[in-house]
Amino acid sequence: MTIHVKRAYRYRFCPTDAQAAELSRTFGCVRKVYNMALAARTEAWVTRQERVNYNATSAMLTVWKKTEELAYLNEVSSVPLQQALRHLQTAFTHFFGKRAKYPRFKSRKKSRRSAEYTTSAFRFRDGALTLAKMTEPLAVVWSRRPLPEGAKPSTVTVSQDAAGRWFVSLLCDDSGVKPLPANGNAVGIDVGLEHLLTLSTGEKIANLRHERRDRAALAKAQRCLAKKEKGSANRARVRLKVAKVHARIADRRRDMLHKITTRLVRENQTIVIEDLTVRNMVKNHRLARAISDAAWSEFRSMLEYKAAWYGREVIAVDQWFPSSKLCSACGTLQDRMPLNVRTWTCDCATTHDRDVNAANNLLAAGLAVTVCGAGVRPQRSTPDGQSATKQKPSRREP
Repeated sequence: MTIHVKRAYRYRFCPTDAQAAELSRTFGCVRKVYNMALAARTEAWVTRQERVNYNATSAMLTVWKKTEELAYLNEVSSVPLQQALRHLQTAFTHFFGKRAKYPRFKSRKKSRRSAEYTTSAFRFRDGALTLAKMTEPLAVVWSRRPLPEGAKPSTVTVSQDAAGRWFVSLLCDDSGVKPLPANGNAVGIDVGLEHLLTLSTGEKIANLRHERRDRAALAKAQRCLAKKEKGSANRARVRLKVAKVHARIADRRRDMLHKITTRLVRENQTIVIEDLTVRNMVKNHRLARAISDAAWSEFRSMLEYKAAWYGREVIAVDQWFPSSKLCSACGTLQDRMPLNVRTWTCDCATTHDRDVNAANNLLAAGLAVTVCGAGVRPQRSTPDGQSATKQKPSRREP
């Protein structure tokens, strides 16, 4: 069976001075339109309790273009501006569905610089990509990861990161993604800081601590940045150095996570992980830096979409499941298990490695869910002697 998935292929490119100026102008117009539409929708709701949709903001854009103050919006392609309004509509849909916070205004300094083009605003022929309002194709550096044969991009997103690098992302239908042959392998995974991953097989994958490796270079660049006068050319030059260090760290981390998740999906039919709430865990200021560097959320995201592509299953066990305190041999639940305890011996005389034991318990709990739909929280005794399951409080309003 062939699964048709939308897959984005991202490449570096080197724009000419004219192309860079055109794209920078487009980024600014996209940000301006997004912020104006957000302000209009917010004002309509606050003053008149009126919900403004995409069609209304699109009509507003037509009016804005006819004014003398905003006439410069006609100088760039209209498609990225319309796409910005669609993205704002999506943001409000997620907000009203209680899946995200209220949309925020885009910042010239902090927000991502990007513009999205649909099929009517670009031409892709024989490996040459030309955007609207441009006469020359982009000088794309096609890497060893080629586009699918006969690919026809549906959207093209051009962006520039904080380090000044230019990227183009082509969204294509990839018919080459096929489910892998089924196997009976299952693995439980316990994430950590000393070791990034501990598998139920006993294997431990090292945490390379990418941020720590470049911490000295990053600190030096940031100290230099702090000494520069705000708004000066020297400050902009040093800010670029800081951004390049951050980009180098992120690139290495992403590369490692891609390799690990691809290997896990290829080797296992069922993968069991813990449903951690990382955004709450980073509130611990002693561990926030190390947790952010480990990128547990990014690891889970990669694992889930790759499993969906290749016909694998990812099971997330509740975060309150006591995987570390439960003996995987006899099922005895320990009263407490401090973080400094890395090995411990159960009453049944079984000596456990803390992380391997947790991975084995996660695997058993995950398989129990798939087989019989059993819960993954431990049964606790109530005052009347009956067993009861501890319920996790809901985070959503009624």
